[in-house]
Amino acid sequence: MMKSLPPMSIELILEIISRLPGDAVARFRCVSKQWASTLATPYFKELFMNKSSSKPRLLFAIADDGNPKGRGEWCFFSSPQLEDPYEKSSSSALVSAAEFHVKKFSPKDINIHHYSNIMHFSCVYNSGLIYFHGCRYQGKPVICNPNTGRYAVLPKRYTYRKAYSFFGFDPIGKQYKVLYMAYATGPGDHALLTFGAPADMRWRKIECSTIHEIQSDGVCINGVVYYLGNTKDPWDDDAHDDYVIVCFDLRSEKFSFIHVERFCRLINFMGKLALIYWEDDFDIYEAVNYEFNIDKYLDDHLVADVNKELHVWVLEDVAKQDLSKHNYTWSTDNIFFRRHVSIAGVTASGEIVFAMRKYTSGQPFYVFYFSPERNTLQRVEVQGFGEGFKNPCSVRTFVNHVEDLHVNDLELSKPFHAPRRATKYSESHKKRKRARR
Repeated sequence: MMKSLPPMSIELILEIISRLPGDAVARFRCVSKQWASTLATPYFKELFMNKSSSKPRLLFAIADDGNPKGRGEWCFFSSPQLEDPYEKSSSSALVSAAEFHVKKFSPKDINIHHYSNIMHFSCVYNSGLIYFHGCRYQGKPVICNPNTGRYAVLPKRYTYRKAYSFFGFDPIGKQYKVLYMAYATGPGDHALLTFGAPADMRWRKIECSTIHEIQSDGVCINGVVYYLGNTKDPWDDDAHDDYVIVCFDLRSEKFSFIHVERFCRLINFMGKLALIYWEDDFDIYEAVNYEFNIDKYLDDHLVADVNKELHVWVLEDVAKQDLSKHNYTWSTDNIFFRRHVSIAGVTASGEIVFAMRKYTSGQPFYVFYFSPERNTLQRVEVQGFGEGFKNPCSVRTFVNHVEDLHVNDLELSKPFHAPRRATKYSESHKKRKRARR
């Protein structure tokens, strides 16, 4: 007669489950309330992040902005993020299959119209979630899980002329936060919101000692949100640009500043902040001013890629502001055109990923992996977006997408609409106005 095996310990069971993909873990959560509670503990979340078989992927957020009837609708896809994209000769393109997640994401009564100008639109990815601040006149930001389509509508935030907001994750407090920066020369307060249960979400006023215009998207690294600012006097037409990297610590909720020489973009370079720019780059946001469509401006004005020299400055030590500076050029790829691509980010192995900004049904869509170590560019065709898009669509591409178990879908399962409140000119605006005199 066979002897029954002794029951497995809970530690061993969790060790086994932690090696499964995220969708399998989600099914285990449905077994019982006890399982749901056990798999939501900080212990298991950290175990899953360290042991899971899930590999980082490229995430594609596609806006159907070429279709007047479907404007404001989004689709989410992902594809494998190649660990070694240089297995074949760089003269030929590799092929990667996209996996469909969510179709026609468009929350009721919320306009998430895509604009390529950061003063009119925010689309940020962080730790498994996407943050949208679409129609600035409506003032309702949205946080969405691109794997499931579940979302939450954040409390309305008054905006004046320009709307800038940033989304980050505090890995110590295990909290997502949204930073809203008021227009430098207008009314309104800077504010911060901690994402959580709808009843607990509110905007909290914060102070920033340095008046600055915002000149880039933000990037969150180890609980600090970074973006490029310009501290020149907005009322002086002869004033010279004075660029700074604005650093906002999500834990302490304090600002600090690092002065930089020129306009640049900011990326997460393997856990360190890096400044990246082309040799002949310029401040695109100042050039277009209030134009909504930067993509059209680039197509109309950058008729050729005159210079392919890429500069990457890595901030090795934040306290000492120590930068290591690197310059790269590579052989010409007849598909890679700077005006047609955006910088998606950097992989864990150090490849800088570029992706096409537009997708047209029936035409190939490419991402490009540039290896600073090999000084080579590898093209990868992504297939599987489908033929349902009638006109060219805008694409936002993000690297290193993995399902993060810190994402609580229960907080995203129902939309939350905060009551509208009229906002008057604030004390912060009055202080900023007095400071300019």
